[in-house]
Amino acid sequence: MDTALAPTAPAEVVPAGTPSLGQRLQSLPRRNQLGLGLGVLALLAVLWLLGGRSAQGEFRPVFTGLSDKDGGAVIAQLAQMQVPYRNEPGGTILVPANQVYDVRMKLASAGLPKGSLVGFELLDKPSIGQTQFNERLNFQRALEGELTRTITALADVADARVHLAIPQQTGFFREQQKPSASVLLHLRGGRLLDRAQIAGIVHLVSASVPELNPRAVSVLDQTGKLLSNNEDGQGQLGMDAQQLQYKQGLEANLATRIQALLEPVVGRENLRTTVTADIDFSQSEQTSEAYAPNQGGNAQQTLRSHTVNESSNGANQLPTGVPGAVSNQPPVPAQAPINGASAPLQATQQGAGSSSASSRRDEVRNYEVDKTVRVVRNATGTVKRLTAAVVLNHRSKTDAKGKTTTEALPQAEVERITALVREAIGFSQERGDSLQVVSAPFVEHKVETPDVPIWQQPMVREVLGNGAVPLALVLVALIVVFGMVRPAIRAAYPPPPEVEGPTGAPGATLSEVVGEQAALPEPVALPQLEAPLDQTKLERARQLARENPLAMANIVRAWINGEEPEF
Repeated sequence: MDTALAPTAPAEVVPAGTPSLGQRLQSLPRRNQLGLGLGVLALLAVLWLLGGRSAQGEFRPVFTGLSDKDGGAVIAQLAQMQVPYRNEPGGTILVPANQVYDVRMKLASAGLPKGSLVGFELLDKPSIGQTQFNERLNFQRALEGELTRTITALADVADARVHLAIPQQTGFFREQQKPSASVLLHLRGGRLLDRAQIAGIVHLVSASVPELNPRAVSVLDQTGKLLSNNEDGQGQLGMDAQQLQYKQGLEANLATRIQALLEPVVGRENLRTTVTADIDFSQSEQTSEAYAPNQGGNAQQTLRSHTVNESSNGANQLPTGVPGAVSNQPPVPAQAPINGASAPLQATQQGAGSSSASSRRDEVRNYEVDKTVRVVRNATGTVKRLTAAVVLNHRSKTDAKGKTTTEALPQAEVERITALVREAIGFSQERGDSLQVVSAPFVEHKVETPDVPIWQQPMVREVLGNGAVPLALVLVALIVVFGMVRPAIRAAYPPPPEVEGPTGAPGATLSEVVGEQAALPEPVALPQLEAPLDQTKLERARQLARENPLAMANIVRAWINGEEPEF
């Protein structure tokens, strides 16, 4: 009978008495059981290490830079709150990332970290028996603490200390002592304060203390370097720094002008510019007084003072002369020239009608004089001389053969560029300015990087440093799984024994596989098989028939012979 194997198969038959997993493990040799147990333990350990290492990235700092006292109090509070934490060097405490803000709020409600600084909260609970000295001292401590907190809020300042010297003001001294202050700054790594920031700290402290002059505030850094300048006006060091900054800014501004002007013409890479400025920072002041000469003629003069002195002696003077209005007129005013010689005093003696009597009259008149006072202050930072140098790269030229060469710029073009640069920097011949524009070939400087092995490159070393431990753990897990766990599982579940019988290629007919042994003398009525109750089992049987036709042929042959098929 030459019949092809049908695609359908009977329902999967589960043999009775199949041992469970525990029974199979108990039936293994002691050696396999021990290897399986050690492998499972090693795998769990590797998974625990991987999980713990991955959880390390989930910790975030809740506080940094804590003192030992504050750090101990925070750790004790975290242990009481049952929050996992890690203590890192530098006073840093880490907590899980998803609990950072909650933990920070809870610690703040508990008053942690307290810190070594005290502010105006020191005055919240006054003591009944507190003396005036203690009250003044507590106020000074509170003010120092508040200033320290404010200064440490700056981005470049890691820590600070403020010392105030506030003398006691009494009314028994004519000249009262003035307060002073000292500030010690601990700057963050690689940070420096500029002049404006230092001046801001000085004015912050001086404005917080009554009658504190900014010149009485000293600011130092952690190396003991004096940052503030307490000299009158502006000290020499401070002025030198400002002068240098002004000079560099002016030179950079002029160089930028030249760059912006010539880059569209010759290109960014074909231009180099340098500008040097000679600046006069000397201060001069000129004061002059000018007096106007005495104005003669009929010019109107301003009388400043007029003094008349009259004196007489001897017998009584009898009235003489012609009576009437003429004799009652005042005398003609006398001229008192400023630049001339003074007139001699004259004494008038009465002749007739006098009885041995004399009289004297002195009259002095002072007039205002015009006066002009002129004060001239010369401005600082005057440019005395400018020196500029511009280097232009040679121009590239390609011939008909495709060969590229360089040639200098034409002299006419160099002169035009020189004229442009003169106008850009405000060239002055009277000032003695100098300008040189030169065309020269540029040399390309190639930086040769040494050949570093791939395992010594920074990126590779960083990747290996961060991933070496996880990779090693994964490798150990693979070795444990394939070297210990998998052999034990194979021993617990051995493969089914191969059924001896004729073999055939996939897709062979039943007669080709089993030969004439399966031929029956006459058709035999077989009992009708029940339909599969589960579509899944039917699909599995079909898959078995497609993948292993030999086993399916053996099953069919056993059914035909009335035997129990072996699985």
